Amino acid sequence: MELFRRFGAYFHSYRKYAVLGVLCVISETIFELVIPLIMADLVDIGVANGDTAYIFRQGWKMVACAVLSMGLGIGSARFAALCGHGLAAEIRKAEYRKIQSFSFSNRDRFHTESLVTRMTSDVTTIQNAVTTGMRPGVRSPIMLLTSTCMSFLISPRLAVVFLVAAPALGFALFQIVSRVRPLYTRMQGAVDQVNRIVRENLAAVRVVKAYVRGDYESAKFLEVNEDLRAISDRSFRLAALNMPAMQLVMYATILAILWIGGNMIVQGQLLVGKLTGFLSYVLQVLNSLMLMSNVFLLLTRAMASGRRILEVLDEEIDITDDRAQAVEVERGEIRFDHVSFQYRSGAAEYVLRDVDLTMEAGETVGIIGGTGSAKSTLVQLIPRLYEATEGTVLVDGRPVEQYPLVHLRDAIAMVLQKNTLFSGTVEENLRWGKADATEKEIREACHVACVDEFIHRLEKGYQTELGQGGVNVSGGQKQRLCIARALLKKPKVLILDDSTSAVDMVTEAKIREGLAAYLPHTTKIIIAQRITSVLHADKIVILHDGRVDDVGTHWELLDRNRIYQEIYHSQQEGAGL
Repeated sequence: MELFRRFGAYFHSYRKYAVLGVLCVISETIFELVIPLIMADLVDIGVANGDTAYIFRQGWKMVACAVLSMGLGIGSARFAALCGHGLAAEIRKAEYRKIQSFSFSNRDRFHTESLVTRMTSDVTTIQNAVTTGMRPGVRSPIMLLTSTCMSFLISPRLAVVFLVAAPALGFALFQIVSRVRPLYTRMQGAVDQVNRIVRENLAAVRVVKAYVRGDYESAKFLEVNEDLRAISDRSFRLAALNMPAMQLVMYATILAILWIGGNMIVQGQLLVGKLTGFLSYVLQVLNSLMLMSNVFLLLTRAMASGRRILEVLDEEIDITDDRAQAVEVERGEIRFDHVSFQYRSGAAEYVLRDVDLTMEAGETVGIIGGTGSAKSTLVQLIPRLYEATEGTVLVDGRPVEQYPLVHLRDAIAMVLQKNTLFSGTVEENLRWGKADATEKEIREACHVACVDEFIHRLEKGYQTELGQGGVNVSGGQKQRLCIARALLKKPKVLILDDSTSAVDMVTEAKIREGLAAYLPHTTKIIIAQRITSVLHADKIVILHDGRVDDVGTHWELLDRNRIYQEIYHSQQEGAGL
């Protein structure tokens, strides 16, 4: 019931459609229930007495009831569709808003393909449960109770047959539902795996083709696809037993009623018209039970999907504005006060350990170190993409928790290690940095990032459409566009996370010189693999195994730090080759 209550809150303005749909179903059911009574009188009075006028009057009443019932049925279907689609839209909005509020830690707990499935397939399952389940869900209980009562009014002796048929059908339905419910959850998990393989293959299609691994990828897909097919086949095979179970009970009930009713007619205890009307109610009762069993199966699958959606909606956000004050970043001074970090609470090792580091406002700070030394993790603590496990990260002397997330992140521009461009024009992508940027501001940022060196070669310049992820520009061009996008923010802190790795050294030098003139008072943090990228920084931080190994200028580190010397000499030898 908790599940239904939670999702019921998302009806909002669609409640009126739900009410109208229920009223249409109830009215439709009433008109259908009247028809057997009219038919019984038509046979017992009109046909028995040969009263043609009475037969026509009763016949027209039956036609009127049938037409009204049909119209109401159409109305209920329409209102159910409006209600179902509206509910699905509200759930998707709520789920998407929740995902947008996720920190990186929250996001790490869900696979991308699983989130996609939960927002599409799982929501569609709930939508279908409402759209196709509202009419039988309301109609069946009314038909069942009313038809059973009418049957007892016509012949209590015949109606006793229901007392045997209903428990038998209920037992069969319980056995089916209890076995199929866990399979529905597994089936949605299998859909996640199919989405994962497809997503990976499409994202890495160039690598797959370059290594001629198409057959290997096809085999991986066939494996997860076969797993989905097997689970789906087992689920629907069990669910399909619902129909033969219903038919077995239905036909056995009809045979028992015809046998008992026939004997009662022979003995003069029952009229033919009454038996005809009774059979109509019997069929309605059995059809109601069949519809109810289908609704149970729909709800069983919807509940499995609902639990998966609630896992996302109930995810506790670990980075919030609970301690925020009405303050903004003014200078861009950064301090790490004995900061340690773990990706997961209780992990065996710390990614960062006891980092004590100060970056003065307006400084250019280089960060260098071996692969896996946690360089990217360190800078992601500044805009609170992750939360420090121990210690404090301070900006302008205040813990980052005291800044509203919007203001904090708006004051910090990051060009991440993995560059991301979105579908749309070059200009639309640049305006992510500043939505209301003027044409002059865009041109200035692009000049500093050396975008103007290639933009004229694109088919439509700034109006060139970029494919998803910027597939129609090179790696170096993508990096320069991402730098220009960050520069448009005019941030207090600029973080470049190995963001010139695909750019030649001449262009990199131009960008570095342009940054110094364009953002003279901005704190610039440059993470790099090449020493030439941080050579002219005010200070260089050496990270090793998550610790600060040393801090100094290029010449100071070259003179005293073994790690820096090894990196420097290895790159000098590489350059010599």
